[in-house]
Amino acid sequence: MTLKQFAKAVGTVGGVAVCVLAGALTTSPGLKAADHDRDRDSDESRIQLGFEIAPVPLHLHGKDRDLVGLGSYIVNGHADCNGCHNPDPATEFTPLGNPYLLRPVFSGRKHFNPATYLSGGMDFGPLVPGSAHIVSRNLTPDRTGLPEGGHTFAEFHQILRTGIDFDRLHPTCPGNTIGPNCVPFPFNGALLQIMPWPIYQDMTDHDIRAIYEYLSAVPCVAGPPAPSPLHNDCP
Repeated sequence: MTLKQFAKAVGTVGGVAVCVLAGALTTSPGLKAADHDRDRDSDESRIQLGFEIAPVPLHLHGKDRDLVGLGSYIVNGHADCNGCHNPDPATEFTPLGNPYLLRPVFSGRKHFNPATYLSGGMDFGPLVPGSAHIVSRNLTPDRTGLPEGGHTFAEFHQILRTGIDFDRLHPTCPGNTIGPNCVPFPFNGALLQIMPWPIYQDMTDHDIRAIYEYLSAVPCVAGPPAPSPLHNDCP
């Protein structure tokens, strides 16, 4: 092939590329529709996978099934909510399902302990010596059927968006004091201190709703006895 022939061939290919690009630009509505279809297919696959990986029986009566499945996918497949919202890493998994266990059994798959799943109680210790211990909350529904001990969706949405602590378990200490029931300035006791809400606050409303719907469908775990704030009165 001569240099002239090569240049002509390249020019032809370039012309085809321009035509294809022009066609793509003029058919953008079709592309958007295709993208929408892919998003829908992706949602359906996440919903299905969410049900497959749900570690506890789900109460679906009166629930939006698609939201529950998507919520399970987020909670169990992405956010690792149970990683913090269980009393102790030693009891997070069932003995034969601990993915970190090498001997005597290594299953290669995790199997959460249903007796502690999302029941809270992990103690992260004090922010400074002598101040309140930060303990993860019980996310399971109580006898009202609402998750996290009876919080409405509006409250749950606000928690994830702003980090507000409706339970007020560790208010800001007055003045420059330090006490076992409060957190000292500059910590803001009105907000959750360990929960990574600054990351989750950018989730879509749809995903936040899905998480809430899933948490509404998991079994109630009573947790520690009353008067612990982590205790749930189960149905």
